[in-house]
Amino acid sequence: MFKPIRMSMQTRMNWLIDLAVFLGGVLAGLSGIYFLFLPSGGYQGGRNPMYGVTVLFERHTWSSAHTWGGVLMVAAVVIHFVIHWDWVKRMSRRTWSAVMRKDGPLSRGAQINVAIDLLIAASFLVCAVSGLYFLFAPSGGAHGGLSGATEPAFLFSRTTWDLIHTWSGTILAVAAVLHFAIHWRWIKNVSVRFFLSLRPAPQAQSELAVGKVAPSR
Repeated sequence: MFKPIRMSMQTRMNWLIDLAVFLGGVLAGLSGIYFLFLPSGGYQGGRNPMYGVTVLFERHTWSSAHTWGGVLMVAAVVIHFVIHWDWVKRMSRRTWSAVMRKDGPLSRGAQINVAIDLLIAASFLVCAVSGLYFLFAPSGGAHGGLSGATEPAFLFSRTTWDLIHTWSGTILAVAAVLHFAIHWRWIKNVSVRFFLSLRPAPQAQSELAVGKVAPSR
C-alpha cells in the first residue's frame, strides 16, 4: 500500500510565505533593474535617447509591479517574523552567544550564513523604509507651480532617498542570491515535497523512490 507524502501544516504555511517573499522580491527586483537602466529623465528637448523606450511593458506598468511587488515582499516578511518571533529571539541569542564565544566559536560556514543573514536583514530594512517613503510621498512635480511645493522631503532630499533605496536594494538582491545559492538543496527538497504531497500517493511514492527528492527526516 502506498503511503502519501505528508507535510505538516506549519511547513506548508512557511513554504507559502517564503514563496510570497520570493515572488515579491522577483517583481521588485526586475522592475528595479528596469528603473536602474532606464531612469526617468524626461524628453529633454530630444536629447534623451531613452525617452519613450518600452521594454515588455509601459513605464507605469513597471512602476506598479515595483510598488506592489515590494508591498507583497514586505507584508510576507512581517507575517514571517510575527509567526516565528520566538524562534528569531532564540536564534539571535544563540548566535550572539556564539559570536561572543560563550558557547564556542562558530564554524566557517555558520559565520558566512550569519554575515549574509545580517546583510539581508539590514539592507531589507533600509530598502523597505525608503520604499515606504516613495509609496507615501510620490513624485508629483510642481504642477506648473500650482502645488506650492516641488518634492516632499523627510529627513533627506528625494534624491538621497532614491540613492538609499537603489543601493540598499542592490545589496539586498546580491545577498539574497547568495543565500538562495547556499541553501539551494534544502529549498529544492522542501519545494519538491510540497508538490509531491499534493499528488496521489502512488505517483508521489514512485517519484520519491527514483530519488527525485530526499526522504523526510
